[in-house]
Amino acid sequence: MADQSDVESALTTAIAAALYPNGTTAMSALGDVTFRIYRGWPVSQALGADLAAGIVNISVFPTGEPRETTRYMARWHVTTATAPTLTPIIRSNIVTFSGTPQPGQMAGMAVNGETFVYLVQKGDTAALVAASLAAQITAAGHLAQYSNATIALPGAASLLARVEQAQNAFRETRRQSQSFRVSCWCPTPALRDQTCAAIDTALANTSFLTLADETAARLTLAGGSTIDQMENATLYRRDLLYAAEYATVLTAAQPAMVFGTGTLSTPAGALSPLLG
Repeated sequence: MADQSDVESALTTAIAAALYPNGTTAMSALGDVTFRIYRGWPVSQALGADLAAGIVNISVFPTGEPRETTRYMARWHVTTATAPTLTPIIRSNIVTFSGTPQPGQMAGMAVNGETFVYLVQKGDTAALVAASLAAQITAAGHLAQYSNATIALPGAASLLARVEQAQNAFRETRRQSQSFRVSCWCPTPALRDQTCAAIDTALANTSFLTLADETAARLTLAGGSTIDQMENATLYRRDLLYAAEYATVLTAAQPAMVFGTGTLSTPAGALSPLLG
């Protein structure tokens, strides 16, 4: 789940991308200028040494109290649907499993309306999945012959085979807004103005920050100030304030259903069994 530290990290990443568009090993957007970008407040002695060397410091620090802005219903959402890596192929009364099974997948077979399901474990192969299902089918009294990843059921009147995958899902439990102070500590007024302009232009074009848990924080301008009344004559500072609204979420693996059972009504009104 995302918290305040994740927003700070995302802000520092966005600022670094604005000031070093070609990467931190290349020259900065302002030419031969070195930037030190970090979370937290600068240490006075280290800051003074950097400014004397012409190094600009940019700090990201939370300001004010977070404000709850929850307004959405708590519902589970699947992030990105994942397809199974194990596939069953049915030819007449023969089922062959192919692919590489992964933990969390469930392989199932329905023989004459009776269902058998195996939960894939770490290290399982298609042959092991087939052997496990064949053992269940045989124990239930059905004739099952298997070899490698293939199961033959010569006496089966009906046959189904499926593989399903558990899906990762999230539920938003709370939404909050927090302000963050981006402080530019510069050795000259001109460098301060150029640095702040480069950062604010880039962040003005960034409506959402992608956080570590793959959720997004909505970014808006919340204010700013220029501070020149400093004891150190070589220190020129401007603060840019941004508000980030982001969600606190729970994540879980949602199990999949391989087979479902129910009933259907016939035109005469009698009920017929249904296997889906």
